[in-house]
Amino acid sequence: MRFISVRDLREKSAKIWQELPEAKEIVITSNGRPIAFLAAVNESNLEESIAAFRRARAVEAVARLQRQSAEQGLDSMSMDEIDEEIKAVRKTRLR
Repeated sequence: MRFISVRDLREKSAKIWQELPEAKEIVITSNGRPIAFLAAVNESNLEESIAAFRRARAVEAVARLQRQSAEQGLDSMSMDEIDEEIKAVRKTRLR
C-alpha cells in the first residue's frame, strides 16, 4: 500500500490520480500520521465499494463500543441489568 502526504497530494494530484487505478488504494498522511485513504472505483463497482466501506466502518464502531464497554466494566452486565438501563433511557426520551 502506498502512503503519500497531504502536500504531495496537493502538489502532484494529477500524477496521483493517474496512478490510483493501478495502486488500488493510497493512504494520505499528515505529519506522518494516516488521516484518509483513496480507493480506486469505477462505475461498475461504485455502489459495492461504498457499501463495503460502510460495513467496515460499522464493524469498527461496534468493536470500539465493545472495547469501551469492557473498559467500563459493562461487559459483565446481566440481561436484567441491560433491560433496566434501556427502560431508564426510554423514560427520559419519552418526556
